[in-house]
Amino acid sequence: MAAEKSFHMTPDEFRRHGHAMVDWIADYQTRVESFPVLSKAEPGQLRASLPASPPLEGGDFDAILGDIEKLILPGITHWQSPNFFAYFPTGASAPSVLGDLLSSGLGVQGMLWATSPACTELETHVLDWLAGMLDLPQKFLSTGTGGGVIQDTASSASLCALLAARERATNFASNQEGGRGKLVAYTSSQAHSSIEKAIQIAGIGVKNLQNW
Repeated sequence: MAAEKSFHMTPDEFRRHGHAMVDWIADYQTRVESFPVLSKAEPGQLRASLPASPPLEGGDFDAILGDIEKLILPGITHWQSPNFFAYFPTGASAPSVLGDLLSSGLGVQGMLWATSPACTELETHVLDWLAGMLDLPQKFLSTGTGGGVIQDTASSASLCALLAARERATNFASNQEGGRGKLVAYTSSQAHSSIEKAIQIAGIGVKNLQNW
């Protein structure tokens, strides 16, 4: 009797494909400078190359790597290229890629200390290191009234900073009573678009955002 087919990747398959993916990324990093920084793809080019319906079965991993080369790379803006000077660097160094791999493999949920003590304490300790490296006042340390968390994006960091400012300005009343249209936020005319989005999400209102 034939063994029942598993739809899950086995540890040995994961190990083999993982090696292939690391090799691909390492090769990409050695040749990233050879690509045009800005993609020359036309709108809809990738979608026109994909099946109209999702596949019923998983594809061969080598074929997937081939599709990355053939379909994905032509549509990539190469943020890691040394010729990229727009916006801000994404910082995907080789050590950070390995760290991201470990983080994904552990699948830790660090929302509370109880959900993963090591995650919470490592994050807190590293932020205390950062406060010292920046020579910030002692009140920024977690051992006092400060401390913080690492945000996943610049946009969420802007929102968190705005919410903290809102609560400080209202003596924590906004979370209880909602906004009353009395707050005004000031920002540079060159500020990131996430600031205006944060103003909307926080309930302060775009009309109360002043650009300088």
